[in-house]
Amino acid sequence: MKLCEYKLDKANRIEEKLEECSLAIELLQECDDDKIYQELSQNLKFLEVEIENAKLETLLSGKYDNYNAILTIHAGAGGTEAQDWADMLYRMYCMYAEKSGFKIKVLDVLDGDEAGIKSISFLVSGEFAYGYLKAEKGVHRLVRISPFDANARRHTSFASVEVMPEIEEAPDIVIRPEDLKIDTYRSSGAGGQHVNKTESAIRITHLSTGIVVACQNERSQVQNKETAMKMLYSKLVEKQELEEMEKLASIRGDVKKIEWGSQIRSYVFCPYTMVKDHRTNFETSDVQGVMNGNLQEFINEYLKRTSVK
Repeated sequence: MKLCEYKLDKANRIEEKLEECSLAIELLQECDDDKIYQELSQNLKFLEVEIENAKLETLLSGKYDNYNAILTIHAGAGGTEAQDWADMLYRMYCMYAEKSGFKIKVLDVLDGDEAGIKSISFLVSGEFAYGYLKAEKGVHRLVRISPFDANARRHTSFASVEVMPEIEEAPDIVIRPEDLKIDTYRSSGAGGQHVNKTESAIRITHLSTGIVVACQNERSQVQNKETAMKMLYSKLVEKQELEEMEKLASIRGDVKKIEWGSQIRSYVFCPYTMVKDHRTNFETSDVQGVMNGNLQEFINEYLKRTSVK
């Protein structure tokens, strides 16, 4: 669905519900009916959510906000504990995507040594997927009693989250064949008959920038290469955007560095429960809810803060 069609469809849904609410209010003035009252209550709740979402989407005016998003999670130092944390974050984003009506497709994954994952790249498809999920870019910190520590000590773990728009091709980005180093390898599998016998997985290194992308979960080497090239375009566009932001910051004389890798959020499971975003100071004690995908309030606060002119 094109963006204009999506917005028109949303406006029509809101208008229809408003008409239903208006009719229900007229009927309730004539007769006190519990069924009509319940329907009115449900429609008002629906309108509250839809109008709030519509307001938020007016903040999503970035060049790539309506694009799909590619997320990559990397476990930090710390072995199994950090790899388990990376896996927990992936589950959190899967549940957020489900709640938001987005679809997820794994592009590349490197399993942990004992548990969890060392890294994973996945595509999140849906309207404004990048616009919302760009709020998640940065380092995420976990504090908890480690289930992998026999002495039940408290551990601090880190994982980084990269977020970029899925870009098929950028007119102002030129990728020369001689700048690419393309390696093939066997996709990882569950073992036995499920292991890929051919070298269908693709790893592309962009020599002039050092950017590396990989894809192994498509059905063929050609499809893996096409997806990896999309990821490379996206990373090069992201690099270009960052360089432009740094240039503007230099011109304005900003003291604060623009760093995508800075710590953005802490998740504390022990000795108390709290999730706090360090950019907006928004926090909640409902750690389990957040880990089950209830991220929208954090994202909303980020959008409100970063959209202030």
